[in-house]
Amino acid sequence: MPKFPQVSGDQLVNLLKSLSYGFDRQKGSHVTYEKTANIGKHTITVPLHKEIAKGTFNDILNKLSLFNSISKEDLVAKLKKL
Repeated sequence: MPKFPQVSGDQLVNLLKSLSYGFDRQKGSHVTYEKTANIGKHTITVPLHKEIAKGTFNDILNKLSLFNSISKEDLVAKLKKL
């Protein structure tokens, strides 16, 4: 598996917006976005930090990949284009 880039919370929020996630709420430095589809409601919380920890980023990619049926590599490619 390729090494994933270091990303900020703002970059991840832009990725969520491009995947049709809408803003739900914010508490401190964490913002929550949600998306409703045929299979149900999906909620993702993103820390608005300058650099997101590798494990947190990997976990968010795993969840986005499962709910949106997009591979993690495709999500990273889409993130780089934003």
